[in-house]
Amino acid sequence: MPLLDVRDLQTCFFTDTGVVRAVNHVSFQVRERETLGVVGESGSGKSITMLSVLQLIPQPPGKIVGGEVWFEGQDLLQLSSRQIRALRGNRIATIFQDPMTSLNPVLTVERQLTEAIRLHLKLGQRQARDRAIELLQLVGIADATRRIRGYPHQFSGGMRQRVMIAMGLACNPKLLIADEPTTALDVTIQAQIVELIKRLQAELGMAVIWITHDLSLLAGLADRILVMYAGQVVESAPLHQLYANPRHPYTLGLLRSIPRLDQGHKASLQAIPGMPPDLANYPTGCPFASRCPFVEDRCRQEDPPLETIADDQAVACWVRPHGAESLPQSA
Repeated sequence: MPLLDVRDLQTCFFTDTGVVRAVNHVSFQVRERETLGVVGESGSGKSITMLSVLQLIPQPPGKIVGGEVWFEGQDLLQLSSRQIRALRGNRIATIFQDPMTSLNPVLTVERQLTEAIRLHLKLGQRQARDRAIELLQLVGIADATRRIRGYPHQFSGGMRQRVMIAMGLACNPKLLIADEPTTALDVTIQAQIVELIKRLQAELGMAVIWITHDLSLLAGLADRILVMYAGQVVESAPLHQLYANPRHPYTLGLLRSIPRLDQGHKASLQAIPGMPPDLANYPTGCPFASRCPFVEDRCRQEDPPLETIADDQAVACWVRPHGAESLPQSA
């Protein structure tokens, strides 16, 4: 049984300009102790999918209009507001992109850490404080007994992100959702945060969903990768299989846009032409057709379903080109 099983999830935003199909029939699974990488351009539906899983979509204008989200034998979409609040931050935890918008600037780190610990673990104030200090030490913050009394502005960007990780781990979650947690950090600190989460995952035995727009970041991190475009899953495969033999033109384009050390100064990065479609005016056929170098007449008329083709690899494409070498140089 998978730890998380999302089936045909659909989320729409009802706006003055029309209905935005932000999550369009998305299905995927996460196994215990697994790291699932979710990659795609801004606006591809990565974060909205995970917010839908946790029922954090602002209503209105957003609404989950279909699907099921099974976690440890429960359909989360059938839970009451009280039940889902008891689950968030407890069995499922989240690390967001910018800690300064997630941490309260007028409350100490101790107050913010101990609040979740006391709520979910039912500990007293002193026990909760001891647990909070232990968590700060776990994520590599020195002199935790003193630093816990500080405010968010007294921490560097990397340290604030470590505090967010500590908050996420406070109740020993089974699933951690990391929503681009290294985007606002410099490269050195990014590497430290990635290694920290990998180490904590191995020690605590939790599953991780890592959301990013950077496919190269997932190379040493993910077990499987989910590629999203225009609110849909367009390809899903084990990490090494996706890198060795990508089968969707969008995945090919993402790979061609990554600098490669083995090619040195001779490597030329290939941008994906065009722009993603307007989700309030969803196109007929494949949503990637207007940008695709392999487009055929059928692509403009029929939206391809996500179909398993081999070895746990699924692709939503009528053409299914083989490997990165098949992408035209002009693409």
